[in-house]
Amino acid sequence: MSGITKEEFCQRFKARMIAIDGETLADGRNVADYADDAVGRYWDTDWQRDQGPEACADADKEEREEEDE
Repeated sequence: MSGITKEEFCQRFKARMIAIDGETLADGRNVADYADDAVGRYWDTDWQRDQGPEACADADKEEREEEDE
């Protein structure tokens, strides 16, 4: 996903997280705060960054759901 800035990636990641999770995660954490903490690991990894922020947010949700099982 060439040409996207870190700021835009972070904004879109957070927006997608809120769209799929609402304002609060199942464990009670604030989604926006969680997104701010989690986004760095996706931005810092080239292949994940190339997938785009929405795909990263979707993958993050899947990962959290697997951990909850």
